Amino acid sequence: MPRIQLNKAGIQDTEVIERLAVKIWNQHYPSIITQEQINYMLNRSYNQESLRQQLTELGHQFFLIRNDDKTIGFVSVHMEDKGNWFINKFYIDQEFSAKGIGTKALAMLIKTIDPQKITLTVNRQNFKSINFYFRNGFVIDRVADFDIGNGFVMNDFVMVWTKKPKLSHS
Repeated sequence: MPRIQLNKAGIQDTEVIERLAVKIWNQHYPSIITQEQINYMLNRSYNQESLRQQLTELGHQFFLIRNDDKTIGFVSVHMEDKGNWFINKFYIDQEFSAKGIGTKALAMLIKTIDPQKITLTVNRQNFKSINFYFRNGFVIDRVADFDIGNGFVMNDFVMVWTKKPKLSHS
């Protein structure tokens, strides 16, 4: 059984995050978006300068997902307001997908940030990820398109997870 860890990342980890993003995006997205859009988004959001800015100026918290002693993915979140969080990025090396690692990492994230609500966006053609989020309690809130520049548009679902109230035993 793999030993999964979720470790808080810092500025010193931007190189490993950038390397993982390039690998994972090129594994996962070619069947969903064009290579040109993949390259544009990687250059825009996953270069070291952008990652440092996300960590320092934008208040994003990054966590490395480790399987035994190997870093295999990462997640980035930020608090929108008290108890309401947004998942900016959640990526796992495709060699390790469909093994329960994402579900375990998500559960660890929820325990760490203790949210009332989590929102995220996911490409409407990204069926594998949409189904992962459904299995983990997210629902589709709405359809949204985001112009990200350079002639590219992200055609997404906005998905939401809401903390279930604790049932009291009477």
